[in-house]
Amino acid sequence: MTQSTSSPELDGFVKPGQGSGLVDVFRRRYLLTLLVRKEVQVRYRGSVLGWLWSYVKPVTQFLVFFVALGVFLQLNGSIPNYPVYLFSGLILVNLFSEAFSNGTRSLVDNAALIKKIYLPRELFPVSSTLVALVNFLPQVIVLGVVCLFVGWQPNLLQVLGILLGLTIIVVLAMGLSLLFGSVNVSFRDAENFVELIVLVATWASPVLYQVAVVAKVLPEWLMVIYQLNPLTAAVQLMHAGFWLPTTDGDGQLPNGLLTYGLFALILSLAVLAVGQFVFRKLERRFAQDL
Repeated sequence: MTQSTSSPELDGFVKPGQGSGLVDVFRRRYLLTLLVRKEVQVRYRGSVLGWLWSYVKPVTQFLVFFVALGVFLQLNGSIPNYPVYLFSGLILVNLFSEAFSNGTRSLVDNAALIKKIYLPRELFPVSSTLVALVNFLPQVIVLGVVCLFVGWQPNLLQVLGILLGLTIIVVLAMGLSLLFGSVNVSFRDAENFVELIVLVATWASPVLYQVAVVAKVLPEWLMVIYQLNPLTAAVQLMHAGFWLPTTDGDGQLPNGLLTYGLFALILSLAVLAVGQFVFRKLERRFAQDL
């Protein structure tokens, strides 16, 4: 007669490094809330301007690009409401850059905590993404107020487009943070790769220019690949929701934007799945490598 090796006292416990991944993050929402609150509170601790830096940085970046491209290269005359076009895309790419960069460093930055206690390590990249989202919200509110002054009257489909674009960026940044963050524990070169990706991200999507300009340069097959980039689709959806309703019919966006947006969401979910898979494979080595 065989005896069961299981013990009531061990029910609910798992081997170290064998958690349920992002499911554990959802189950421990209270811990996630604490991490997000802590990162938000300490972000500008000891700073004179405090939360105003959330506005100063993007506004400064906007002014630099607007003067260089809008005034010097005269895009302000060729693209209606160019300031709205520029700022709506810029804050979305900044959200991606901040979430991706901070998420990649999150495990290394919390090495002391990871080595002392066990908790779902996915909490750190996910919390970094949510902190970036918290910093993004005041900027999008400012954008919405400005758009109201220039006649912004979006329909339901355009509002849903904004939400779809935002979802694409959050899911994509979270997936890449899990992937590069786990690799960065053992190989700190990952941070340098992330810096390169973030540097290219602003120029590889139609934040500063229109897609029509790219279509004049790239062959048709390469143009399709360019539009399949999740960042391109997300920025275009942001433009469709904020910029297009302010142009009185003068603005144009590429055909099939919804199709590209849905594909971008599927691709971002695939990146999230790959990131979670790699994260779980490397998770057992975190405490040792840190």
